Amino acid sequence: MKTFDYTITDTLGIHARPAGELVALAKTFTSKITIAGNSKSADCKKMLAVMSLGIKQGHTVSVAAEGADEDKAAAAMEDFLRQSL
Repeated sequence: MKTFDYTITDTLGIHARPAGELVALAKTFTSKITIAGNSKSADCKKMLAVMSLGIKQGHTVSVAAEGADEDKAAAAMEDFLRQSL
């Protein structure tokens, strides 16, 4: 299992557009990818689950990838968060 933490810098937090892009990216991998923050966790492949976390600017999220392509999945998710949020 690969994990990393990231603090959200976007002033709007994880809102609809980046959440949709995050989910689309997660769906390209076979690994199970979860995101946790705000005392909740969600499957990164489910838009409503990601949105229900209520992640705002300054919140730290933990992302975990587990499966055959976990290295690539974790790296891609971390790159996305750093570039988009």
